[in-house]
Parts: sequence; C-alpha cells; structure tokens
Amino acid sequence: MDSNALLCAAIANYITTSPQQRITFAQFMDLALYHPEYGYYSSDAVKIGFKDSDFFTSPNLCPDFGELLAEQFFQMWEILGKPVPFSLVEMGAGQGLLALHILKYHQQHYPDFFAALEYIIVEKSPALRQEQQQRLQDFAVRWCNLEEIPPNAIAGCFFSNELVDAFPVHQFILETGELREIYVTTDKNQKETNAPCPMPHAPCPSFVEVTGEPSTPQLAEYLDLVEMNFTQSAYPDGYRSEINLAAGDWLSIVADRLQRGYVLTIDYGHPASRYYNPRRSQGTLQCYYHHRFHDNPYINVGRQDITAHVDFTALERWGERYNLKNVGFIQQGLFLMALGLGDRIAALSYQKQPLSQLLQRRDALHQLIDPTGLGGFGVLIQSKGLDKTETSQPLKGLTLPE
Repeated sequence: MDSNALLCAAIANYITTSPQQRITFAQFMDLALYHPEYGYYSSDAVKIGFKDSDFFTSPNLCPDFGELLAEQFFQMWEILGKPVPFSLVEMGAGQGLLALHILKYHQQHYPDFFAALEYIIVEKSPALRQEQQQRLQDFAVRWCNLEEIPPNAIAGCFFSNELVDAFPVHQFILETGELREIYVTTDKNQKETNAPCPMPHAPCPSFVEVTGEPSTPQLAEYLDLVEMNFTQSAYPDGYRSEINLAAGDWLSIVADRLQRGYVLTIDYGHPASRYYNPRRSQGTLQCYYHHRFHDNPYINVGRQDITAHVDFTALERWGERYNLKNVGFIQQGLFLMALGLGDRIAALSYQKQPLSQLLQRRDALHQLIDPTGLGGFGVLIQSKGLDKTETSQPLKGLTLPE
C-alpha cells in the first residue's frame, strides 16, 4: 500500500460532506488523478517511461511514432490549402516527447510547413507542463487550457495520444437485471449503511463501494447513443463496466473550437459492441503502478494511474452531434504502416550500425505495430468544415495498400 495520506483524507472529507455520504466513482477517479494538490497528475507522482516509472507510451520507444504522425499532419496542411497558421493542438502531451519529435521532423523535412505551424499544448498536469516547457524550450510552443481557445479559432488539427482513457468514468453494475451505479464511500459509512457492492477486488480499508440509482439520466442516454441494451438475458447478474461521460464533454469543446480541419484521437479501446461484450463482465478499468497493472483503484491512491478503455462508437456518435464528420477508424499498426513504417523496417537491412542497436531499433518499431499491444490501439479521425474537394482527398494514414 502506497497511498497519499493527504489525498485519502481529502477524498474522505469530500465523501463525508456529500449528500448520502457517497460519491460516484467518476468523482473518486477525478480526485485521485486530478486533485489540484495531491492528485496523481497534479503532483510529481506521475512518471512515464521505462525506468522508475508506471507506464510508457509510443513516443518513449523511438522518434518514429511522432515522425510518421508529422507526415500525416503535413498532408492535412496540404489538403486544407496550406493555411497560415496551421494549428496543431496536442491535448495531454505527457513529457513533451511527441511534440519534440514532430517539431524536429517538420523543421528538418518541411521548412515551409514548419514556418506556418502554430503548436499549442493543452496540459492539465502542472508537473508535466513544466517538463514539457524544459524539453521544448528551443521551439515556439504555446500552452493554454482548452476553454481559453476561442470558438471556431482553429484551422488545423486537434490530436491526442492516450488521453481519453484517463478521463474519469462512471461505473455501473447489473443487479437482478437492473442497471445500478457504483458509488464510493468510506469504510465507516459503509458499516452504517450496510449496503455492500459485490466487487472483483478487495478494497483498501479507507474506501468501499456501494450501489444505488444512477446519479444522472445521462448514463441511460449514453447507452441509447451507443445502442446497448443491458436488459438482455445475455448479460449476467453482477456484470459491471464503465461509461465515460467526460469524453463527450471534451469532444464538444474540441468541435466548438475547430473551424476547419481534423480531430485525431489515438487510444486503446473498442467499438461499443466489443466494449460491452457480455463476456467482458468486469469492465476495462486498469491501474498502473511501477509497470504493473491491476484492477484495484483503492490502493496506491494518488500514486498510480487509473484508466479505462475508450468506447470509439461513442466518440463517433458524439462527433456527429457536434458537426464532426467521421473520416475513418483504423488500428495504430495499420495506420503507421500506411504512413511508411514498413519502409523504415525494411531500411534496417541496409544500415551500418552495431547489431545490438539494429536489434533494439527493430524491436521498437515492431512494438509500435504489434496488434496485441500498441499496434492494436484505435486511431479515430474526424473532420469539420471541409469542402467536397478537400473531403474527397483520402488521408495517407487511412489508405491501405491493396
């Protein structure tokens, strides 16, 4: 157990002062990750990479991920008629590695595009923002909140890599055929209410789960949106999963700020039919702590990442509501291969480097396309404000060889 005692006390106080002395799991997750003083992403607890860290992302492997994305951004600029400025808005930029790889590549290979480029980072974590600013000090990068961008101000692309999975999610469970929401209370309050929830994991002594009526009608509206009906007999009693309402709020703001261009979302997840498969009976919630994952969010509170897979069907349907057109959905491995990763792998045979370096680089490139790992991530591209000529030009990353 490695929980932040001050954060646990703050959450417990929030529970005690809340109606019915309980909070939704989404509220608990929000506090655990984003409490302004003690949350995982607000403090210096978040560590990304391979050494003394909790998890790694594609940019940690090699620059190629960012460089291939840079190729896609360059084509987007051409399709839009080479606007000046072309704004790249990276949301949730981690350590700033992806931005560094993209900016360096554009500077070296597409100087005209680099001159037209406005790079904006939206970052909620103060610790990560400071690291980004140090890493990117040689480039003209602007930091701001998403809400600070005026409506219809962006011509370019909003993009994110492993952002939406860290949004707070509501959790639900089926009890005698009815959908019930999972709430979090303290051990003391649970003993008083005597309403335990059957859990797949043992909670830490401070926090336990109870069930109740859904906290908002938006949960039922979400299930209608993605056309899921949990009253079917295929779903067993005790089936539990997640609903990410925050993703819809986020996408509505992004769509409002985009005048013309694209939204590119890369993350691990599934279409709704796979996400809510009856056999996925315990949902997708995962916690990452020192490169190990487990499903108990009530330990290591404030010291571990908490994530849930992304429902890409919801992002597509919400996008349609917010005037975003679905351009395409593809696996990351196929997306990168279409952008030229295969050529980079083939070129290794002709490079004169020590064998150990060649093998290390080959392994990194293969990890990017491994369908059981990073290569199986989803890549969703949506657009707004494009005319017929612009819409008719296929994006390179979505164009698979025949």
